[in-house]
Amino acid sequence: MLNFCMISLVSIFAFAQASFAAPVEHENLLIDDARVRMIHGNAPATAAYASITNKGDQADRLVSIATDIARKSEIHVMKVEDGVMSMRPLTDGIIIAPGETVTLKPGGVHFMLMKLTSRPGMGENVELRLTFEQAGTVTIMAPVVKIRHSH
Repeated sequence: MLNFCMISLVSIFAFAQASFAAPVEHENLLIDDARVRMIHGNAPATAAYASITNKGDQADRLVSIATDIARKSEIHVMKVEDGVMSMRPLTDGIIIAPGETVTLKPGGVHFMLMKLTSRPGMGENVELRLTFEQAGTVTIMAPVVKIRHSH
């Protein structure tokens, strides 16, 4: 019985760890908790999320995102005003101030991956290339996970 419990705990821990991308340090930035929303049916787009911490003493700006699974990728913001949801690209990118963490999440700022060219499944990893004004481009791997349906 004890062996079964240990195997179960190890399996649960291993599965939980597979759901989160390993933190990536690049220049003065720490990129953590990267993930891609599971693609539903024939949806032409999905979203991706991450947390970005600036550990340096100068601001940096996330200017773009790219991935091989989509022909078009943008940094987006979703807002609800007067009961109407709107989404628009952030063409000026996102400034990450020194000591600040910017969290890209459902219902707020996020990455939109549009015109999908492939449909990775649950647990598979998606390569995302983030380009920053100061730190340049960094490639991260983000697992596909089930996230409530929201951009």
